[in-house]
Amino acid sequence: MSFTDFWQGVISYAQEISLWELSGLIFGILTVVFLIKESIWTWPFGIAYVLVSFVVFWEARLYGDFLLHIFFLILNIYGWYYWVYGKKADEDGIAISQMSFKSLISSIGLSVIGIFVFAQVLIGIPGLFEGMAPASLPYWDSTTSMLSVTAMWLTARKKIDNWYYWLVVDILAAGIYFYKELYFFSLLYFLYIGMAVSGYLAWKKRMLVLDNGA
Repeated sequence: MSFTDFWQGVISYAQEISLWELSGLIFGILTVVFLIKESIWTWPFGIAYVLVSFVVFWEARLYGDFLLHIFFLILNIYGWYYWVYGKKADEDGIAISQMSFKSLISSIGLSVIGIFVFAQVLIGIPGLFEGMAPASLPYWDSTTSMLSVTAMWLTARKKIDNWYYWLVVDILAAGIYFYKELYFFSLLYFLYIGMAVSGYLAWKKRMLVLDNGA
């Protein structure tokens, strides 16, 4: 496919985009913008994004993403609470921190195990319901799902390491959604790639400022 064909496809798709996908695009971008700024508003917009995503992913037969967003809903509520009322919160809320090397390796190991286990669940789900279509791209879907759960947990705990996971998820998801012809969600995740880098740099700068007592 040439760039011209791709761009014409995007324009054609934009003209026919559903209200659900357009809402997801807007809420998704605002969620990350507020996250980069460490704003508490990242959580209500994140909840709105999750609710919209339920509809989109069910229609696309991305069951892993659908189930993932149930966890996202819970973690958005938890993150909202933790950032405000966590044990280490002060008048500025929870400070950014970094995982230990041991914790980072453990999180990677658990994520890998989760990927293989959840892929089998996705493959088996359609067999439980008569007439349900087979899961689409179960292993890729599982990979983005499990890495996203880890990233979301680290985000809720305000660990700077969350950006590493989000970067990998964003790259994979952009390709998956493009393949599934969810072009606006693919565009959203292409934007997320740059925003993940920007978010890491912004949080790192904030950490250095706090460490230096400025």
